[in-house]
Amino acid sequence: MSVNNDPVYTRLTTDSLSRAMRKGWAMFLHTRSLSVTYAMIFALIGILIFVGIERASFAPMIFPLAGGFMLIGPVLLLGFFAMADRDARGETCSFSDIARGFSHTTREMLVIALVCTLLFIVWVVNAAMLYGFIVGRTPSTLMAIISPAESVLSFLVWSSMLGVLLAFLIFAISAFSVPLLYYRRAGLRRAVALSVAAVFANLAPSLLWALILSITIIGSIIIFPLFLLTFPVLAFASHTLYRELFPE
Repeated sequence: MSVNNDPVYTRLTTDSLSRAMRKGWAMFLHTRSLSVTYAMIFALIGILIFVGIERASFAPMIFPLAGGFMLIGPVLLLGFFAMADRDARGETCSFSDIARGFSHTTREMLVIALVCTLLFIVWVVNAAMLYGFIVGRTPSTLMAIISPAESVLSFLVWSSMLGVLLAFLIFAISAFSVPLLYYRRAGLRRAVALSVAAVFANLAPSLLWALILSITIIGSIIIFPLFLLTFPVLAFASHTLYRELFPE
């Protein structure tokens, strides 16, 4: 892949996060019908998974699965990137923009998507093994989450601790490499290296942003109607952060 320019990252602050959230909200308001419809696709998938977990009486597993969404989330943002570009030009967005966004997918982006998916599978398998070890085969419904037993609470704590490192690793790798590849500004190795370097050069705001993403997305997946609002807003905010961190 040819490199059009050599991206150079700047500095982020907590004010950058505030600006990104405000911009993300504004973009959502401009595209709310399309954004909600697009987010609905992932919300429906989540509902089916949630129903399956509840029927199997493994309700506490919803938390590691919701956290695992953060591992594959970055590769689902391409449709929002295309909408953000159209909105920045003052143009009306349509479903064709979502398709156009995914038409930018390259082999390098598929590699990142594959790595994220494999790590998601590893995370779910490890969480399931931990669940079996701590909770066992005792049926656990939604009431086990509302009023958790000691074993369920222990599982939630340990699974969260194990997931933090993996989630931040994927965040550092994919948070900015995906948009760099989307806009054809770097090859795979360069995009990943720039993303990791930018995250650690802006460690405090990056950690805060990762925490905001995690808490908001996990909470929204559990309370599904919120997901239709928070996912688009955070997607647009992530795009805004990328634009600020890697200005053209």
